[in-house]
Amino acid sequence: MSADGVIGGDGGAGGVEAEEGAARLRVVIQGERGAFSHEAAHLCLGRAIDVVPRLAFDDLFDAVEASEADRAILPVENTLAGSIHENYDRLRARRLHVVGEAQLRIRHCLIARPGASLASIRRVSSHPVALAQCRDFFARHPRLEPLAAYDTAGSVKALLRPDGPASEAAIASRLAAELYGGQVLLEGIEDDPQNYTRFLVLAREPREGGASKTSIVFVLRNAPGVLYRALGAFASRGVDLSKIESRPLRGRPWEYAFYADVIGGPEGATADALEELRGMSTELRVLGSYPAMDPPMN
Repeated sequence: MSADGVIGGDGGAGGVEAEEGAARLRVVIQGERGAFSHEAAHLCLGRAIDVVPRLAFDDLFDAVEASEADRAILPVENTLAGSIHENYDRLRARRLHVVGEAQLRIRHCLIARPGASLASIRRVSSHPVALAQCRDFFARHPRLEPLAAYDTAGSVKALLRPDGPASEAAIASRLAAELYGGQVLLEGIEDDPQNYTRFLVLAREPREGGASKTSIVFVLRNAPGVLYRALGAFASRGVDLSKIESRPLRGRPWEYAFYADVIGGPEGATADALEELRGMSTELRVLGSYPAMDPPMN
């Protein structure tokens, strides 16, 4: 695999691979095969999987809930673009469980038809976020026109159709180029090399054992100092929070749900903190407990 990554989940390189003759995990991703979610699926779950592409993020939840897939790979934040807020909302609204996580180093490649050259390219398509992460590249090549597409790998697939023009290219992963027969003209054209996306692995049932991180969502009662006391439930027990953010509650102006990642499994001090938090919340749900990933290496 061309991407660097840090694993925390059901397996990965040297981790869980399907035994010969065993049923392969069906893993649903948003976008076409070759998308960065496809790379994340390999990173989390190994290569002995069947990748199921879907158009929209809601389709990931639908597929797992309907047993059309065993796992879903959901991107939730990027080190440059920030959180994918709508996917946090989906975690609260739907009933799947977080059973793993991974962070994938995003390397953007300029991909063209075989035999093409950089001098022959005039237009470059990709997902708007990928285009935005390559602004310096476009500034250095002002004759190239960026075109928004729904998916990075999908732009490569469309580019390499039999009647595709030789003057067009796409920005996507090296995996997409390998799957669809594209030529990588340039690699690593992103503006910032510290470009990582964090993905969650979702399943119908919670993970059993081996957890060192817990993700939760909660809604607090409206009272002075309640957020301070909520955070104190963890601080007083020496329990670390690696992330917390708020999201507005639909239909309830100026009220918020809080999402937090707790360093620790669901037992011991974490369980005690959650019990205290429950007493000051109108809603508290554990989204999942799973192995924590290591921080990215510079």
